[in-house]
Amino acid sequence: MTAPIRRALLSVSDKTGLIDFARCLANHGVELISTGGTAKALEAAGLKVKDVAAHTGFPEMMDGRVKTLHPMVHGGILAERNKAAHRDAMTAHGIQPIDLVVVNLYPFEATVAKGAAFDDCVENIDIGGPALIRAAAKNHADVTVVVEPEDYAAVMTEMSAHGGATTPSLRRRLAMTAFARTASYDAAIARWFAQQEGELFPRRFALGGALRQSLRYGENPHQKAAFYVTGEQRAGVATATQLQGKELSYNNLNDTNAAFELVAEFERPAIAIIKHANPCGAATAASLVSAYRAALACDPVSAFGGIIAANRAIDGALAREIGKLFVEVIVAPAADEEARSVLAGKPNLRLLVTGGLPDPGTTGLDVRTVAGGFLVQERDAGRIGPGDIKVVTRRAPSARELDDLVFAFKVAKHVKSNAIVYAKDGATVGIGAGQMSRVDSSRIAAHKASEAGAAQTLAQSPAIGSVVASDAFFPFADGLIAAAEAGATAIIQPGGSVRDAEVIAAADERGLAMVFTGLRHFRH
Repeated sequence: MTAPIRRALLSVSDKTGLIDFARCLANHGVELISTGGTAKALEAAGLKVKDVAAHTGFPEMMDGRVKTLHPMVHGGILAERNKAAHRDAMTAHGIQPIDLVVVNLYPFEATVAKGAAFDDCVENIDIGGPALIRAAAKNHADVTVVVEPEDYAAVMTEMSAHGGATTPSLRRRLAMTAFARTASYDAAIARWFAQQEGELFPRRFALGGALRQSLRYGENPHQKAAFYVTGEQRAGVATATQLQGKELSYNNLNDTNAAFELVAEFERPAIAIIKHANPCGAATAASLVSAYRAALACDPVSAFGGIIAANRAIDGALAREIGKLFVEVIVAPAADEEARSVLAGKPNLRLLVTGGLPDPGTTGLDVRTVAGGFLVQERDAGRIGPGDIKVVTRRAPSARELDDLVFAFKVAKHVKSNAIVYAKDGATVGIGAGQMSRVDSSRIAAHKASEAGAAQTLAQSPAIGSVVASDAFFPFADGLIAAAEAGATAIIQPGGSVRDAEVIAAADERGLAMVFTGLRHFRH
């Protein structure tokens, strides 16, 4: 049945839409009770407001920490109107019913995001707010609860349609939103405290997020999907603004994230082209246009309908070059006016700007579900430096080979295992991804290089004179031999196989230079 709203408690940190909502309540004859800054804002707008202290007969104290935690407030919210005993208790103690609770919480997440000091973050942990929200949500049979300004309109519509009352269906939906908000809020606090204490994997792992958008479907049309953001301050799809194009899909977002994480690995201008979460081309060069052409040359067939990421602002020259190919998404830190104008001619193409690049060296957590639970691990923030590279063959790589080896190993980190990457002159020339056998990945990468060379009418395969990166050690020499047969001259791999000596001997026999990194980059 509908529940009339005669008295409302309003206490919000986000005052978006507050005045219009409060005026609507007042027009329906609702008594307004409020606290602190909210009360001042309502009074300044000419609305009649009763201070919580006047309602409870008890003063606000302890710098505002204690104001709504009082039986006059919680009794008015929690009392079940259809129970005589509850009504008698209210009468005996002079408790007036509160039919609407409008609360949003202290900005804890925003305070943490600003890098505030520990004590400031603690002070922004709301206590009374969650208690009010949970009490109202529990008693949703009689009480309406609103925790986000986005829901003001629905309440106003129902009150207009039902003589100042709300329906059970709306109150249940608002209660669901309320409990989700307090759960997400508590999860953010729990994660922050764990980080402060250096607890990467606490006894209980709390995860919360806010809905960014509902998606048309998941990986396939029969799967429902949505995009949630956790509040992690890391540039990428969660910080992106879509400047144009169709609605993003689940696959678009997944692939865009993969592409952007890859280009962030490089300081020089870089382009990555992603298809089905794997790079089909990546390159660095003196300019984005040159990097794009080199990345596209690796596998122009697979690039069709792919995702393109840049680690610099997109300019008009790059936009015109990309415009020759059908792509789903372009993502970059920014795009200048000329680039936006050029790409506007392709209304279905999604253009995303993120405002920055993710730091590939920062740790974070990756979460993946399994039956009955989820797996949590640190993000792969591993990177190699000059001191991590150990030459294990008779021949050391040349300076050019070493540059390409480091480049190829960075790309291999973002290729599904088993991963093999052929590279030359700062660009991939062949990529083998996701095979059950490493030798198959090596052969596929060589085959892709040969195909790309033929498409460009080159005299020989680009794999000739290239270097090769492997995300994990070669368990047998066959993968290395396949690379040598394709024309590779140098290899980079983690090492650590029981057959390392056999693999090194095969490299020496063929005049290859090989280095070990001691760092593996499995990606599943």
